[in-house]
Amino acid sequence: MLALTELTLSHFRSHLRAELHLDGRPVAIHGNNGAGKTNILEAVSLFSPGRGLRRSSAADMVRRPEGLGWKLKAVLQAPDQAYEIETWSDEGSARQVRIDNKASNQIALGQICRVVWLVPVMDRLWVEAAEGRRRFLDRIALSFDPNHAEATLTYEKAMRERNKLLKDQVRDAAWYRVVEAQMGAAGHRIHSARCAAVQRLAAAQATAETAFPTAQLELVQSEGEMPTSEADLVQALAEGRMRDMAVGRTLVGPHRSDLIGTYARKGIAAKECSTGEQKALLVSLILANARALAASEGAPPILLLDEVAAHLDADRRAALYDEICALGAQAWMTGTGPELFAELGSRAQTFEIGEVDGASQVVSE
Repeated sequence: MLALTELTLSHFRSHLRAELHLDGRPVAIHGNNGAGKTNILEAVSLFSPGRGLRRSSAADMVRRPEGLGWKLKAVLQAPDQAYEIETWSDEGSARQVRIDNKASNQIALGQICRVVWLVPVMDRLWVEAAEGRRRFLDRIALSFDPNHAEATLTYEKAMRERNKLLKDQVRDAAWYRVVEAQMGAAGHRIHSARCAAVQRLAAAQATAETAFPTAQLELVQSEGEMPTSEADLVQALAEGRMRDMAVGRTLVGPHRSDLIGTYARKGIAAKECSTGEQKALLVSLILANARALAASEGAPPILLLDEVAAHLDADRRAALYDEICALGAQAWMTGTGPELFAELGSRAQTFEIGEVDGASQVVSE
């Protein structure tokens, strides 16, 4: 089992202080819009690598007007042992991590805690620009391989340096070789991890009995094909310098990939499906990600499902809750009213969030 058993928020977003004591069951959080429900899910997302489900900077997470910095504490029950985790940001500082009272880093977080989320902004996944789909797939790849974040950061840094050379019209090949070698190594790792993630999602969907539609996924390049090896990518970068110089940016590599989805049973591109079908396809992928992680890691990830009931009818909502419980996952779900979680009954812990004296608080459970 992978679950938080205690969670404390201090000066985080709208919460002056909040404490939740948990028993591993799914968590249903309800309250009015703006009450601070999503802020709790964002706090949980920060027990995994990265910038959380809103992709915010540490400074943006601090409670105003105090601006004193923020701190999150949790007890994580993993399959092998329990961990005490703290992550915080003092005023103006980067996010820091401590595990069992020892200074640590975000990669270490990814090695002990897997967190997967679905938030309303992702509802436009199939119709937005390719960047959003790459980010979605990278989060899934990161859930399987915590080192994926390091590869993406290395690639992006090297690409920024190469793009600066291109814009400055630098023609000396010696200036390019080092950054292109870095891009080749990191880019090949990124592409391989993405391909592996797509394959694992496909396998998890193929073997599951689920009420949610299967999404066929394909990783494609915006132009041509992605070089299949590190050496091929380095060569493609070298051969494309003059073309790239003309436009001032790099035109080959994993940053040009796109994730194409198809509603398998109907053979319809995901971008052409109804809003409800697009939501159901997303839920299907999140569940597949969880099943794949449960198979490989021995426990499903923590699931964060913000406003999950939106665009799901009552039957699919009940089916989702049944699948979460069958999976044994601690799913954190939000909604405006308790009736949205009625099908869960005693299978979940329920918390109501409200505003008291200008701060978000747990007002009942």
